[in-house]
Amino acid sequence: MIETVTPAKKTFYQRYASSAIALMLLASFLFAGMTLIAKQLSSRFEAVELVFFRNLVGVISILISLRQKPMQQPGGKPLLLIFRGVVGTASLYMLFYSVRTLSLGTASAYQYTYPIFLSILSFLFFGEKLNRREWLAIGLGFLGILLIFRPDVTMPLRWHLIGLSCAILTAVSYLSIRSLNRYYDTRAIVLSFMLSGLILPALSMLTGSLFPDVNHWLIGRFVWPQGWEWAILLMMGLAALLAQLCMTRSLSMDKAGRVSAVGYSNIVFSLLFGIILGDPLPSFVMSLGITLIISGGVLIAWKKKTTGKLS
Repeated sequence: MIETVTPAKKTFYQRYASSAIALMLLASFLFAGMTLIAKQLSSRFEAVELVFFRNLVGVISILISLRQKPMQQPGGKPLLLIFRGVVGTASLYMLFYSVRTLSLGTASAYQYTYPIFLSILSFLFFGEKLNRREWLAIGLGFLGILLIFRPDVTMPLRWHLIGLSCAILTAVSYLSIRSLNRYYDTRAIVLSFMLSGLILPALSMLTGSLFPDVNHWLIGRFVWPQGWEWAILLMMGLAALLAQLCMTRSLSMDKAGRVSAVGYSNIVFSLLFGIILGDPLPSFVMSLGITLIISGGVLIAWKKKTTGKLS
């Protein structure tokens, strides 16, 4: 029996989809706000300490949630769960370092190339077939990356490579989530990431205090926050947590492809925030590169009719 879509039902579906898009826009705004705060704080705090505080609020909220409603899951993949946490934390290290060294728009553009790498890794390791449109999207994405590299040749190559590595590790992390969703509660997957995001930065800062002469972006020294800095660090953690909740809710309300495409507004928000902070206006070539990355990502996102929730 075919269900008749009445005008009333159609209006309801449209409102529901609009709500999903609005939530994804809010998530993008909050994620961009998180990087804005990180950029402001990076002059005093190392990237590893910012990662620590970014995850602290999330861990507390998930532990409260688990107390109210315990997890029910088969489990059985502890090493993969730990791997997801470590890789996700490593991508955060790289994101916060990129935010510190590059403009916000450039750092965000590099991060959002992850769907391109996700498609390539799925093709190489899971045998997922790519159609012509997807190969076109991948080509557009890589051309965009080259155009962003080109106007920033005065910057150390390492900064660009770390930005791209963030996207690659994000793609690897999301691939692991596909397998973990069959064995673990979503909260367990997120908690593995956030606990790793506390433990690894703590080890990095401990190493930095024991060996103060070591100068490496993976190593940092703990700086005790003063006064208002506690509130700003809390805001950063809350922004990340609320953005995650809005994104997850949005993906559950409408087609994942549609709302994922809206998520690319994060790059626009980051560009605007960066300009407010004093970042130079992107050149025509860089703007073209960012546009190509967004276009490639949207092509891939719209192809995905249904996907798992990203944590």
